[in-house]
Amino acid sequence: MPGKPRVYLIDSEVSPISRDAALEMEILGDAAELVFLLSKDPHSLPSDVFHADALIVSRFPQLSQGLLESFKKVQMIVRNGVGYDNIDADAAYRLGIPVCNVPDYGTEEVADFAILLTLALQRKLQRALADVREGNWSWRAAEPGRRLRGQRFGIIGCGRIGTATALRAKALGFSVQFHDPYVSNGYEKAIGVARCASLDDLLQTSDVVSLHCPLTTETRGIIGRAQLRSMKPGAFLVNTARGPMIPEAELIEVLRTGHLGGVALDVLDNEPVCSPELFTFPNCLITPHLAFYSADSVAEMRASAARNVLRHLQGFGPINVVNGVLPNKQQS
Repeated sequence: MPGKPRVYLIDSEVSPISRDAALEMEILGDAAELVFLLSKDPHSLPSDVFHADALIVSRFPQLSQGLLESFKKVQMIVRNGVGYDNIDADAAYRLGIPVCNVPDYGTEEVADFAILLTLALQRKLQRALADVREGNWSWRAAEPGRRLRGQRFGIIGCGRIGTATALRAKALGFSVQFHDPYVSNGYEKAIGVARCASLDDLLQTSDVVSLHCPLTTETRGIIGRAQLRSMKPGAFLVNTARGPMIPEAELIEVLRTGHLGGVALDVLDNEPVCSPELFTFPNCLITPHLAFYSADSVAEMRASAARNVLRHLQGFGPINVVNGVLPNKQQS
């Protein structure tokens, strides 16, 4: 009799999403043997992992083509999150391994956080807090400020999170517009916002620019020196998506000029490392990749990933496949 399928839940020892695997064990039950592994090195794995039937991974480890080729019988890889840029999805496609994500678990949290960062920049929250801590008490610490209503809020990438952010920005009185060449014509009418035909148009006309697209070869470096300089003087830039969309050195170069009103980064080009110079700009807010986080969102993410594995082991095939591989069963 063959043994149970073996599922590895792999997380980072440095900053784990899961400190145990109780939730996943409850969902998988007797359908699989679950092995929980905290990895120290994001670029390597212990040899026994390569006998896994399925993987659930966080943003670590880095699953390169070489590592993927070492797996003997893996049937699927589920990324515990939305982004899957730590997995060579194209190589997995060539090897016939479906790569899945959990695309909807933190929609509310990330959209809420993008708005939070926008308000913090607009209302000079960091400056006001620092002023009070220095023993002062003056509302002028928040100067200059602008009313939100009537400003243009530009969204790059209008998928689930981009849409949720658009609706929140509309509720605050922003005039919302987006650029996303992959969203069907007429979507802007459905949610009551405007569409920009080009990225340049969005950047040149938005008072706030918020990134909500996945990290791909197309979006890596999408907001570089030229794009930053083309933004409206005094505009704000918010990134809760992926750090490498904004090359750090080019951002610093533009921040030195005072062209931007401010920038808020929940993700970094090479996180968790960044240039100390970023902390010298009073209009630069940096948070530790926490936009996705709430107790509810993490529980939903973990449960969704485990249920996807269970579904596949039960013969129904995977869902939320991001690299086009649907082995044996059609996605439903």
